[in-house]
Amino acid sequence: MLLKRRVPRIDSRSPMPAEGYEHVDQKAIAVLRWLNANRVDYVLVGAVGEAIRGRSGAQGPVAIVPAPYRRNFERLTRALWSARARLRVEHREEGDPDTLPTKLTAERLARGQRWLLRCGTHDVDIEGRPEGAPDYQELLYEAARYEIATGVSVEVAAPEDIERYAYIGRTGVAPEIRITRQAKVEQDAG
Repeated sequence: MLLKRRVPRIDSRSPMPAEGYEHVDQKAIAVLRWLNANRVDYVLVGAVGEAIRGRSGAQGPVAIVPAPYRRNFERLTRALWSARARLRVEHREEGDPDTLPTKLTAERLARGQRWLLRCGTHDVDIEGRPEGAPDYQELLYEAARYEIATGVSVEVAAPEDIERYAYIGRTGVAPEIRITRQAKVEQDAG
């Protein structure tokens, strides 16, 4: 039987990180390898992106900004379906489930909202298009490519962009710089 159309699943075997990336969570590397195997185009943001860029204490889910074209959303949807993705419930009451079922489609992913998902024991955040955040092309322009394990290379957003997405995730709004000038007070000479 040909398995040509079978969608790759998240491999639970521990990947060997490349030298210098031993501090990156092995479950995160497995998720990134799975996304690459499913030919999903994305830029990595969030805690895993920070860890790859050298911040050893960064922990969190794999957060990606997918390329905004239909075939990419279809690939991502098939991959998430094969991994039985469910919505993650961040703030829940004691005794409530930590995930909820959801029906993901390419159209729903393309709408640009943020998706907090769990695929088995792996957490994946699909970042939307929040107001004031750079889009995929802008992220890709400033991104750097890293090979974090054999056969696993990823585009990681610039540190400023990672921080911007983290801030938006925490507050719900884009960071803003306000510059004000004090009015010059003139003194009377006499």
